Amino acid sequence: MSGSVIARIANPWKFRREQKAQRLAALRRRDGDCCRRCKRPLRFDLPDGHDLLAKVERILPKSAGGTESLDNLCLCHARCNAQAADNTVEVKERVRLKSEAALFEKSRRKRRRA
Repeated sequence: MSGSVIARIANPWKFRREQKAQRLAALRRRDGDCCRRCKRPLRFDLPDGHDLLAKVERILPKSAGGTESLDNLCLCHARCNAQAADNTVEVKERVRLKSEAALFEKSRRKRRRA
């Protein structure tokens, strides 16, 4: 057995942290230090949970056949990544239907009062 396999089994959390750091370094070399969505500079020194923290995002989601390869990953801000989650076709359609229903309800209320 090689040393890396033993280290992977003995301390899997450290192995995952090292893999994430290597993936992040490769993405920084390829894409630079700017957000793919808003084109503003990324910050890598912020604590977890901060809006401006750099996050790894999938270009094509797993549900659409996306993979974990570096070709399908990019860097963006945590807030930009969260905003992208609301831009799916299903969510947009749901919001449109809800807005239309609210408009029709307002017009019904006006007719009842008149």
